[in-house]
Amino acid sequence: MSAPLLVTRDLTKRFGGVTALKSVNFELGKGEVHSLCGENGAGKSTLIKLLGGLHPHGSYEGEILMEGRPAQFLAPGDSSASGIAVIYQELALVPEMTVAENLLLGNAPKRGGLIDWNALYQRAKEILAEAKIDLDPVTPIGELGVGQRQLVEIARAIGKKSKILILDEPTAALTDQEVIALLELVKRYRADGISCIYISHKLDEVFAISDRITVLRDGQSIITLEAKQTNEKEVIRHMVGREITDLFPRRAVTPGDVKLEVKNLSVAPKKGAPAFLKDLSFEVRTGEVLGIGGLMGAGRSELLMHLFGAWGERKSGQVRLLGQELSPRMTPQQVLQAGMALVSEDRKRFGLILGASIGYHLTLSSLGSVTSNGLIDAPRENTISQQLFKELRIKAPDLETPVGSLSGGNQQKVVLGKALNTKPKLLMLDEPTRGIDVGAKLEVYNIVNRISSEGTAVILVSSELPELIGMSDRIIMLHEGQASGPFMPKEVTQERLLAAALGKLKVKSPAEAAL
Repeated sequence: MSAPLLVTRDLTKRFGGVTALKSVNFELGKGEVHSLCGENGAGKSTLIKLLGGLHPHGSYEGEILMEGRPAQFLAPGDSSASGIAVIYQELALVPEMTVAENLLLGNAPKRGGLIDWNALYQRAKEILAEAKIDLDPVTPIGELGVGQRQLVEIARAIGKKSKILILDEPTAALTDQEVIALLELVKRYRADGISCIYISHKLDEVFAISDRITVLRDGQSIITLEAKQTNEKEVIRHMVGREITDLFPRRAVTPGDVKLEVKNLSVAPKKGAPAFLKDLSFEVRTGEVLGIGGLMGAGRSELLMHLFGAWGERKSGQVRLLGQELSPRMTPQQVLQAGMALVSEDRKRFGLILGASIGYHLTLSSLGSVTSNGLIDAPRENTISQQLFKELRIKAPDLETPVGSLSGGNQQKVVLGKALNTKPKLLMLDEPTRGIDVGAKLEVYNIVNRISSEGTAVILVSSELPELIGMSDRIIMLHEGQASGPFMPKEVTQERLLAAALGKLKVKSPAEAAL
């Protein structure tokens, strides 16, 4: 490896009495892709905020060196001027402006005190070409998909002649093709001498792109490994501090009576529109986990949202829960009262009030159980919340902790707890492990196994095929609103499921059709 471009020495950062980083040592070479791995709460975000100038020099101990010289960033602009570009999960773009305007925001060329629009668009074309990104500079950002917006952020960094790209969970919301394109782009930048700090929970991406991997745990740098000389199992062991022999713990299951029955269901996005979900039929039984897969846009989330009374107009078909028909006009509150709960894939948008406490959330969907004569029974509410808090092993000081301050895995546990507190007969989980680390995933899987063994029926939507196969008793795959399957996990391969997701598999074998 070449001489280090960036070095941190004994970085320690405290927030009150909590130590977020403790003597973290890290280095990045020129033209190197160096990945940071660790569970949520391990210190990854705090470290990149120090490197990005969000936590200014003087608020932490230790030092940062750029090209061998001490770097003292007092603000994000100082970090940017030194050649560091941090691209966070929440993209900093203005949707109403064009690609070109966003690329040169705050740095637009001017003539006579006014923006020189011809020069601006010409410079934007040059930046996109330099960044090896094929986008039209006149396109409004609001018309771009998430993957393309990510590319605009990267192009802006390249246009500033950044020496270091820091990518924080860059593929969390991207399609498989967009992920491939992004990884190839980073590889091309590496060949041009641009360094990258890559942060992701997806270890297949980490190994596809990394030269070295540094593992953080409990705010400390545990080990740095050469990517070619290690494997996912070893990285996971260092991340969680223990051996995980079975990521998908199986449980013995004997499905019971039918909890949910869906027959010939067709649903349109809105009144008068053609059906998007088409002629879907399936059932879910007591204690069973039914997996639902498919590519982005196949209709997975729309199906769950419709069953929950929150999306679309039913054009035909029936939905029965515990033998009782659910009217297409039922509201989410009525569906919840009937015994069916939903954990949405977008927890921050649909599942949490970030400024509210953990305790507030855990009883939010089940206030009737802690209310008497129109008043909340605070002692009873606290008892129930404390029990869930302990059962779910939520890592926080107490119930009064705002959920916005929690790691992604702990936020997900709060959303799960809120749904479980309604005592659902059927629980629908939409991407329940998206954006959380391997240790938190294992805890979610154990929760799913526990509630299913207690008789709760579960629908599990996931874009990760190993997760579908590992956690499901049966699987159906959606393609353009239509279903194929069911597939039996013990007899199906990832390749066969992918073929079904692409609409290239229509025939069901006798084993796959068996319930």
